[in-house]
Amino acid sequence: MEEFKKLGIDEAVLKVIEEVQFQKPTEIQQKTIPLVLQKKDVIAGSATGSGKTLAFGVGILASVEKHKGIQALVLTPTRELTDQVKTEIKKFAKYRPLRIISIYGGVSINPQFGELQSCEVVVATPGRLADHLRRNTIDLSKVKVLVLDEADRMFDMGFIDDVKFIVSRCPAHRQTLLFSATIYPEIAQLARQYMKDPIKVSAEKFVDPKKLKQVYYDTPKNIKLATLVHLLKNEKSGLVMVFCNTRRNVDFVARNLKGNGVHAQAIHGGFSQAKRTQTMERFHAQQTHVLVCTDVAARGLDIPHVSHIYNYDLPPDGKEYIHRIGRTARAGKEGKVINLLSEDSHDNFSRVLRENDVEITKENRPYVEPVKVVKAEFVEERPSYGRRSFGPRGPRRSGPRRSYHQN
Repeated sequence: MEEFKKLGIDEAVLKVIEEVQFQKPTEIQQKTIPLVLQKKDVIAGSATGSGKTLAFGVGILASVEKHKGIQALVLTPTRELTDQVKTEIKKFAKYRPLRIISIYGGVSINPQFGELQSCEVVVATPGRLADHLRRNTIDLSKVKVLVLDEADRMFDMGFIDDVKFIVSRCPAHRQTLLFSATIYPEIAQLARQYMKDPIKVSAEKFVDPKKLKQVYYDTPKNIKLATLVHLLKNEKSGLVMVFCNTRRNVDFVARNLKGNGVHAQAIHGGFSQAKRTQTMERFHAQQTHVLVCTDVAARGLDIPHVSHIYNYDLPPDGKEYIHRIGRTARAGKEGKVINLLSEDSHDNFSRVLRENDVEITKENRPYVEPVKVVKAEFVEERPSYGRRSFGPRGPRRSGPRRSYHQN
């Protein structure tokens, strides 16, 4: 606790920190909190799970006053992260009761109109917040603190125009805090345009590469699912995330894992918000062992205790591979990444190796038993990247499902 006190954090927040038994500040907290409390603009290089919500949360709680309109705005890339950040800020505001709300798409916009009239802090996705601005249903004229959380992922998802529009509608005299795992040229340009003499800080990668084992199996497509089932049943693991490039593959893999005795749940942008929230609650509570997901659905989720990452599909972007593997081997814990390399994924695998400094060793593929397979039901094959992936599913294929055995 003494190290937190030295950072200048308010007593009310310190009391919560003591109650939740935080032992010492993370590196990003040590570097940013004093600057944030001095009202400096900050560009912080940090990944999900590094403790950045507390870093910008203390600044928000030090600046915001009750019943004086919206004074703090946090932009995040996904619905799940929006709720996650709102929950964390509310936790630290336990002894400073404020109205903190989350705003995102995929749910009715009407209830949000009233909420926006009586809150002090808004955590939002750019698309839905831009909608409110165009409808004149939100007033940002009193914003003191603007936070761009996971800026690189917001840009990856195609939100750059919405972000610029939103920032331009905030008061010129404000504090801007930008957190991003990677500082792209576009992010640097945004900082030059909208931030005042920002101070740059960075923390070491939260993943310990010495504790992260990365392997691949050459796996023909006709036994790819059987290999995944075998490994999930025989690898000793905690929570597991299985990544696919399309929603259709997520549905296909999750359905067939359950059909072969693996307790798995799917999550992707085609699901309703209620279903996505329920799935994440089950996974956080460890009621579900395996989460099968697309990159977009998983972006920004801070999920502890993930021991294994499986790439059922290799991502077409080298940066996305790093985002995926960064979900394990955190805070000094062991982790393992398993890549299933079929004949159609060699180009993606080569790109991953070319664009990243990673060591991925080959493992001998085990003998696997045939598994029963139910084919995917949906037509959509588009990779789930970019903002459009949050739209509705493609049309259903007519006729009954067909099943066969994969050898």
